[in-house]
Amino acid sequence: MSEAPIRLFSYGTLQQESVQIETFGRLLKGQADTLPGFAKTMVRITDPAVLATSGQEFHPIVTPSDDPAEAIPGAVFEITAQELAAADDYEVDDYKRIAVVLGSGLDAFVYVKA
Repeated sequence: MSEAPIRLFSYGTLQQESVQIETFGRLLKGQADTLPGFAKTMVRITDPAVLATSGQEFHPIVTPSDDPAEAIPGAVFEITAQELAAADDYEVDDYKRIAVVLGSGLDAFVYVKA
């Protein structure tokens, strides 16, 4: 019996090839999807390792929206449990991982404002 795939939705730097190579040791294959019911803002990153990996001081971050029709575009990736742990290590304390249902109907994890 094979394990169900772990899906991770990214609306930000985890879509960057350089971040994927540094974090997962490979390029991820993803498909476009949306995160309904959330709004996107930016957060300033101060962690030197994350700054070096992403090359960006400001990263997008999402919070639940008052407008249920609002949706964040991004990509959904299938990853391993080990890669999910690596993503947890990459994300700074401003983020927490939650389970969501994407616009496509797929279940996935996503990092939102802690």
